[in-house]
Amino acid sequence: MAIELKAPTFPESIADGTVATWHKQPGDAVKRDELVVDIETDKVVMEVLAEADGVMGEIIKNEGDTVLSGEVLGTLKDGEKAASGGSDKPVKEKEEAAPAGNDKQADAGDSDEEPLLSPAARKLAEENSIAPGSIKGTGKDGRVTKEDVVNAIEAKKNAPKAEEKPAAKPAQSEAVQVGEGDRQEKRVPMTRLRARVAERLVDAQSSMAMLTTYNEVNMKPIMELRSKYKDMFEKKHNGVRLGFMSFFVKAVTEALKRFPGVNASIDGNDIVYHGYMDVGVAVSSDRGLVVPVLRNAEFMSLAQIEGGVADYGRKARDGKLSIEEMTGGTFTISNGGVFGSLLSSPIVNPPQTAILGMHKIQERPMAVNGEVVILPMMYLALSYDHRLIDGKEAVSFLVVIKDLLEDPARLLLEV
Repeated sequence: MAIELKAPTFPESIADGTVATWHKQPGDAVKRDELVVDIETDKVVMEVLAEADGVMGEIIKNEGDTVLSGEVLGTLKDGEKAASGGSDKPVKEKEEAAPAGNDKQADAGDSDEEPLLSPAARKLAEENSIAPGSIKGTGKDGRVTKEDVVNAIEAKKNAPKAEEKPAAKPAQSEAVQVGEGDRQEKRVPMTRLRARVAERLVDAQSSMAMLTTYNEVNMKPIMELRSKYKDMFEKKHNGVRLGFMSFFVKAVTEALKRFPGVNASIDGNDIVYHGYMDVGVAVSSDRGLVVPVLRNAEFMSLAQIEGGVADYGRKARDGKLSIEEMTGGTFTISNGGVFGSLLSSPIVNPPQTAILGMHKIQERPMAVNGEVVILPMMYLALSYDHRLIDGKEAVSFLVVIKDLLEDPARLLLEV
């Protein structure tokens, strides 16, 4: 009996997906809950797991093909039947019918009986998903030796896969190499995620009146506070490290309370004021930029924020972020400073109306009380939709963040 492998049910925000990678090919053994194929959407990579033990059958949708929600991707054959060449007789019955001990094989030519295998040969055959009945024994009385199994494995590797259908078009990860010598070029199809990010960024710049205002913040108070308490913090919170992001998230949520328009969004001709603060944190991954969301960040502690950001970072690297973790968000923070960026103008993530850009901490000479002092400074950038947020509101919002970071006690006192 063949089991259909179907694409997962996509959320309403996702119309379709693309077959990214087949981890199993026709004839490969598959175990229950083992990863068979990856489906890439414009937000996440979704995994399709095997529902039962068996052998991979026909691949219906090749790598690079577009699939809809619930569409059949391929088939999985029942493991016992596939191992016996399609016979309806269970493998267990065959093993019981086979001679035991040192008895000779009475009917070596009977296809329903399993040939005699040495323990080493049987183990090798099982590890490589080779059906014992398909191996021709060269040992005494037709016994299958370890060398016979090795030869069968090599033959299987070299044999063409009859059930495998040729791909209708190049796989999404397939690169096309052109040119000769030092004038070579490589053409690689853009991933759905990167294509979607590009589309949204272009739409954002063409559909909103985007403007960026800048300021700078003295990071010395935060750095001293972090240096003083980071070991105690990590010990107290079971290995969660104290970074800078938690201070920025807390400062942002406090500033959003004072300027609710920065936390709003535009829906047609309506302004939607959100009674919650879901802060997105931009994370770079091999597949592109993703923005997982810290839900109700205004109620989170520093430890909860740091733990959440670290967890999202690990999931982004492993491609494990879910749709729910990246859906929504009322404000975004992007930290280009981790890559050495000194100053940039971040692009607003629609339908949000503002985004805060963090940058590299750089020691610079600053005038303090009439004297030149070397301080660790960071440029801050706030990009905003001028259709909803006025310049005065945006500048004041950024100044509040600056003041809170330069005097961290105000975060605790909420003043």
